[in-house]
Amino acid sequence: MTDIATRAYDHAWRIDPVVRSVLDTDFYKLLMLQTVYRRHADVRVKFSLINRTKTVPLAALIDESEIRQQLDHIRGLRLTRGESTWLRGNTFYGKRWMFGPDFMAWLEDFRMPDYQLERKGDQYELTFEGSWPEVMMWEIPALAVLMEMRSRAVIRGMGKFELQVLYARAMTRLWEKIERLEGLPDLRISDFGTRRRHSFLWQDWCVQAMMEGLGPRFSGTSNCLIAMRRDLEAIGTNAHELPMVYAALAEDDATLATAPYRVLENWHQDYDGNLRVILPDTYGTRGFLEHAPEWLASWTGIRVDSGSPEENAEVAIEWWKRHGQDPREKLVIFSDGLDVDRIEALYARFHGRVKLSFGWGTLLTNDFRGLAPGDALAPFSLVCKAVSANGRPTVKLSDNPAKALGPAEEIARYKRVFAVGAQREEAVLV
Repeated sequence: MTDIATRAYDHAWRIDPVVRSVLDTDFYKLLMLQTVYRRHADVRVKFSLINRTKTVPLAALIDESEIRQQLDHIRGLRLTRGESTWLRGNTFYGKRWMFGPDFMAWLEDFRMPDYQLERKGDQYELTFEGSWPEVMMWEIPALAVLMEMRSRAVIRGMGKFELQVLYARAMTRLWEKIERLEGLPDLRISDFGTRRRHSFLWQDWCVQAMMEGLGPRFSGTSNCLIAMRRDLEAIGTNAHELPMVYAALAEDDATLATAPYRVLENWHQDYDGNLRVILPDTYGTRGFLEHAPEWLASWTGIRVDSGSPEENAEVAIEWWKRHGQDPREKLVIFSDGLDVDRIEALYARFHGRVKLSFGWGTLLTNDFRGLAPGDALAPFSLVCKAVSANGRPTVKLSDNPAKALGPAEEIARYKRVFAVGAQREEAVLV
């Protein structure tokens, strides 16, 4: 097993680059990429990295040249023969040849496009602009670079013994969480922690701990590289990026109102089975389900990713009942701000009422709260989102208005079009 403390003390980026493979990304990104490549290769988008936690001064912590080294290293990566074979020949969600030969031929030649990095005060402005299928691949690596470079900056001044104790405490904390989860007999839980992980090595350690501690109740990881190396199921479906860009491309309010459903029409054509999971909260869960076409009720399940998870799961259950569906046969995936207390509470409320699954993110792969002086390793809220498509701004409303993104006038327009009423703002948990 990797001695993480020693590796952290001896960090040399050529030995331990933050991102070490094109596959060091989340599985949902590749699924979405195939859909975008086939249908929207000519759409031009702009992605921007946004630090919601202004108290974490990234530009004061991380030297710009170090970030450029990591980003330039990523631009030199391409799929290896073994990685391509894994994608081409592996079984994902019970299906072989998930990725078509046309898409794989393109991906095997793919390299990351250029980036724009600029310091603005104590923060960095990092943007990516170009064709949608190329630029969208920057999202996960960009987040991983800034998250891990911040971790490295904090631990750089620590001694060998201090690092050993730091990681021993973090390991103990995670193992105690796993011991509590062992008390949930029908648990189904996955690692969703790539986006805001402490480091790649730490995420890999966390996955191995979950494998040993939970056995078959640990259903897999969103990280493709770790899934391949650890012979795990690669987990993921779709994300807010698709409806955000489809909506931005809408020519008028009527087309805007139907944009989220056009996304799922395309998805329905591309994927089946357990990949048919609805993510309804981009422009409000209640409104989405109220106006959803009948055929969506037959889909496998729903992912709850903002607002009150209890309320939104109950809304979904009632929606299925109204459409003659048995909620006990439907999958509900909880993935927002999870830690053990919340997982236990949701399990107790919904176990037996639906098929339950949990996508555990930041507080699985980056829970160093209170373990460093000044709490300098506490996780923070960093996102990388599409901010425009063909020159038009994108908008995300969310079930939590604290997560809303986009120009104020467009947010107001989207709220009107999607009939979003009063919302309760909640703290953004990472």
